[in-house]
Amino acid sequence: MNYLATDPSKADAHKHGVLFVFAAGVLWSTVGLGIRLIEDAVVWQILLYRSVSLSLFLYVLIRIRSGESPFVQVRRLGSPAIIAGLSLVAAYSGGIYAIQNTSVANAMLLFATAPFMAAVLGWITLRETVRAATWIAITVAIVGISIMVADKSGSVALKGSLAALGSAAGFAIFTVALRWGRMGEMLPAVFLSGLFAIVITLAICLGLGLSVVIGPKDSGIALGMGVFQVGAGLILYTLGSRSLPAAELALLSLAEVLLGPFWVWLFLGESASPYTLIGGTVLLAAIAGNALSGRRQRLPPITTP
Repeated sequence: MNYLATDPSKADAHKHGVLFVFAAGVLWSTVGLGIRLIEDAVVWQILLYRSVSLSLFLYVLIRIRSGESPFVQVRRLGSPAIIAGLSLVAAYSGGIYAIQNTSVANAMLLFATAPFMAAVLGWITLRETVRAATWIAITVAIVGISIMVADKSGSVALKGSLAALGSAAGFAIFTVALRWGRMGEMLPAVFLSGLFAIVITLAICLGLGLSVVIGPKDSGIALGMGVFQVGAGLILYTLGSRSLPAAELALLSLAEVLLGPFWVWLFLGESASPYTLIGGTVLLAAIAGNALSGRRQRLPPITTP
């Protein structure tokens, strides 16, 4: 029996969930446009400023929601939170570098491989079962990725593509770390990632002789991305994902992938190469096919220790 047809409260929760997750995807999709609008700052400076605003925003939010310090929550979560936080720093760094060195369409499509990487990593480390349909989708996705990077050998764009895959791997490790630690709440780990990023990027900037003071336009965009693009997106996704099955989350996540290239085309006139379009179509087909083939096998419920 369709529970949405018999329980109006659940139907409303489902509608709100779809709206929240889609809105999160819209906010996340602006990352490419934001980075393209930055004039002079490099990846480490951008990440430093974005992490400062993200950390402050999440600190206030967590205090309001839970009534306790996020440091207390991080200490309670232990090693999984540390691994999750560090993996997000790698994901952030790779993501910004990728967008600065390859097309937004290429980068966003490669970011979308993270769920497949998480499935394989969870299978290896946590002995989670991977459905046959997911293995098929992973194989199709590899074909799509191969097409996308086929015309980038020996170029800066190839480094950008590899960085995008590295970013996806970072998000995959983050996802598996959440499951390993049985964390019911991702925000403390994201808050910790912001602190890690501040320390790491500050050290890198000083080591490379990069100024920690950047122009008002670049700093404003980077700070705004930390609050609105990352922070607000996480809140909406957290609220919406509670009432949606995994298959719908996977399909709604395509909004981020599809809208990211659209914004830079609309405002900046940036287009994608034929290889990216062909390979990206194959990759999107793999993601959508995996979602439509049915819900993933249920995982053990994630609860806070």
